[in-house]
Amino acid sequence: MTTEVAVVIVGEAFEKRDIVLHKRNDMLLRVSEIHRSYDALQYPLLFCEGEDGYQINLPQYDPITNTALSKSVSAADFYSFRLMTREKQSNRLFYCRDLMNQYLVDMYAKIETERLNFIRNNQTKLRVENYAHLRDALNKGDAKPADLGKTVILPSTFTGSPRYMHERTQDAMTYVRQYGRPDLFITFTCNPKWSEISNNLYPGQKAHHRHDLITRVFHLKLDKMMDVLVKSKIYGPVRCHMYTVEWQKRGLPHAHILLWLEKGITPDKIDSIISAEIPNPDEDPILYEIVKSNMIHGPCGAFNRNSPCMVDGSCSKRYPRQFADQTQTGDDGYPLYRRRSPEKGGYTVKIRGIDVDNRWVVPFSPVLSRLFEAHVNVEICNSVKSIKYICKYINKGSDLASFAIENKFDEVTRYECGRYISSAEAAWRILCFPVHNRYPSVTHLSVHLENGQRVYFNKDSALTKIAVPPSTTLTAFFELCQKDNFAKTLLYCDVPAYFAWDKKNKKFNRRKKGKILKNFPGVKKAHVLGRVYTVHPTNAECYYLRLLLHKVCGPTSFSDLKTVDGQIHTTYQAACKALGLLEDDRHWELTLQEACMTNHPYKIRELFAVMLIFCQISDSQFLWDK
Repeated sequence: MTTEVAVVIVGEAFEKRDIVLHKRNDMLLRVSEIHRSYDALQYPLLFCEGEDGYQINLPQYDPITNTALSKSVSAADFYSFRLMTREKQSNRLFYCRDLMNQYLVDMYAKIETERLNFIRNNQTKLRVENYAHLRDALNKGDAKPADLGKTVILPSTFTGSPRYMHERTQDAMTYVRQYGRPDLFITFTCNPKWSEISNNLYPGQKAHHRHDLITRVFHLKLDKMMDVLVKSKIYGPVRCHMYTVEWQKRGLPHAHILLWLEKGITPDKIDSIISAEIPNPDEDPILYEIVKSNMIHGPCGAFNRNSPCMVDGSCSKRYPRQFADQTQTGDDGYPLYRRRSPEKGGYTVKIRGIDVDNRWVVPFSPVLSRLFEAHVNVEICNSVKSIKYICKYINKGSDLASFAIENKFDEVTRYECGRYISSAEAAWRILCFPVHNRYPSVTHLSVHLENGQRVYFNKDSALTKIAVPPSTTLTAFFELCQKDNFAKTLLYCDVPAYFAWDKKNKKFNRRKKGKILKNFPGVKKAHVLGRVYTVHPTNAECYYLRLLLHKVCGPTSFSDLKTVDGQIHTTYQAACKALGLLEDDRHWELTLQEACMTNHPYKIRELFAVMLIFCQISDSQFLWDK
């Protein structure tokens, strides 16, 4: 078996040729066909024996001093180097067409597998447990550190993991909590006919043969799109924005963008921003051709029963739409855009021999369509009632493969088995382009009971962790309120706007950049939001603790959160009840009183169990005793 390996060294070694390594029976026999200009003494290849036979460690070189560094070239760096186009050099990969697509998928699968293997192989070394449980177990002396804790499965730091997507969705809902519903929902899809792509294809190639080229061009176009929306302010000043890049199966890359505008869009301005009609071919022939090529849906239905959008005999995108003389809003959904019939001045266009009218037009912005000559679907969504669906939709991730797995607790294996990698996504991820982007940043704030913070430890550091429990953003917030008078006026979620979290020293420091507050000299406010981690209601005490953190300003300790009118309550639930944050249980009490008059005891117990599971009862013990 012959394996080709390129020499990747910053500087002169970019000009070195490939080295062919001949392997037989997993044993390295010899290195041959080395280019004459390659100096083995100056640029050594370091061979090391690993689990899968011999591996090659390519050292990184300083681009200025040309000296070897202690770090090796990563797989992502190596294969991104192979995808580069250089003057006066021919890259054979770009001529391989479908084989190159397979190469992209295989190499990115290798990169991601290495990252997942690192997570899987290091879980036994690093364990996590609540501080109180760790302290009690080791103080009793009946447990070993190696036997304690739960392993970290697939963390949210791994891009594309379910926890990662969940955090992005929660961050989007933070924007909704702070600024309300977004104003514009934009879907921007790559156009393989862009001149930047077609002009750089080799003879005989088509766009789908060069996903590396598609990726680079779409990344530049997406950056330009955000500049037009945010910096040029074509729709007005933008408060915040976020986008997600995704790839459907065998599809082109596309981005879902959410925009929050400072002034919003009033109903009378919708027609000046969004159109759902075919342009006048005489007045604007360029836009007419763009809409004809990119913004016409189908046609499907009776014209094409085999269209991909057809589900159970009807179009899943609800085309064709209805004609409308005027744009209408207020139906708790997207507006009903103006779509005039041909009899009332609407235009038609011929698609594959079929005359298509305005009922088949996808809503678009004339400005963006003319600028980017691509499928750019623009929707007004400030009237959409189910805004949570939109925030979850743009963070759903790419398609997954269907599979079955026995070990449902192994998140790494579950992710690997369900992972679907397309050539377009592989090229994007190899080149390390961002999958998500957002502004402003969101600082995640921990929430836990007293001595309930998570402790990451191994068998050697467990005793040290007990002696000095780690500080969290919550405990640091208490310490900040004890020292800083301004912090006493803030809620927990508002702290990141005025104080930066120092991860190294585990404390909050006043921000050095931002808007200066007049009444508080030395305090600056930055455009940063804070989000307290969500807590499930079944974790009752922690759930009520989180509720108090959103209502009580400047608490100095856990006990201070329980104090209401000078009285320290025994539980956080009791403190919430004293502050009037919980619903009254009077209606549940009346329900049980009525049941006592008509039902048998076992039916009353069954009703009470149902209330405990499905209803939010603030004081279940009181109802049970009564």
